[in-house]
Amino acid sequence: MKYKDLFIDFDDTLYDTYGNAVIALRETFEAFRLQRYFPDPQVFYDAYWAANIDLWGRYSKGEIDRPYLILERFRRPLCMSEELRLKDEESASAFREYCLRINDMFLDACSSQPGVVDGARELMEYLRAKGYRMHLCSNGFHEVQYKKMSSCGLRKYFDTIILSENAGANKPSKQFFDYALKVSGASPLTTCMIGDNLQTDITGAHNAGLDTILFNRWNVEPTSIPTHTVTTLREIMQIL
Repeated sequence: MKYKDLFIDFDDTLYDTYGNAVIALRETFEAFRLQRYFPDPQVFYDAYWAANIDLWGRYSKGEIDRPYLILERFRRPLCMSEELRLKDEESASAFREYCLRINDMFLDACSSQPGVVDGARELMEYLRAKGYRMHLCSNGFHEVQYKKMSSCGLRKYFDTIILSENAGANKPSKQFFDYALKVSGASPLTTCMIGDNLQTDITGAHNAGLDTILFNRWNVEPTSIPTHTVTTLREIMQIL
C-alpha cells in the first residue's frame, strides 16, 4: 500500500454542499418572503452564487475574514433589489442584522440536509475496509461542519477532523497542510489528498509535497498538477 493516510475534503467532495444549498436557499427565500423584492427568484439565486463563489475564493486566500464573508454573501444579492439597496443606504445597521438573520436560517437549513455526493458512502466504506487512516480537511466553519457531518452520517469514518479555524490558516496555504500533517501524524510521502477544488485542495496539497486525487466534479481544465484525476468518486476505488 503506497498510502497510509488520506486527507479528504468535505464540501462538494463527499457532502453535496451545492445540492443541499439549493434546497436551503429556496426554503430561506420563501421563509423571508423575498418574492416581494425578487419577482423572479432566479435573479436572487444567481446573485447569491456569484457572491458566494467570489467570497469563498477570497476567504481561502486570507483576503477577507469570516464575519465579512457571512455578511456579504447575502448583502450583495439582496442589494440587487432597488428597494433593499435603499434600506441598506438608509440604515446600514438594521440592514446588516436583516442579512445576518437570513444567513443564520440558511446555514441551519443547509447543514440539516443529509445529501451526499453520489458514491460517497460506498467510497468511505471501501477506504475504511482497506485500512486507510482518514482525515477530514476543510475550510468550513467549525459548528457548521460538525452539524453537516452529523446530518449525513459521515463523521464515523474520520480519524481526525482538521478545520482551517483550528489550523489558523486556510487551504491552500502550506501552513494548513503542515498543521494537518502534525495533528494527524501523517507523512507527506504516504499521504494523498482527495478533493474537488483544483486550487484549495489539489494545488495546496501538491505544494505541501502530497500526492493528490482531483475529483473533477466541475469539469475544470485538466492540468499536470493532480497525481490522478477522476470524474466520479467510485473511480477512486480503482486507484486506492
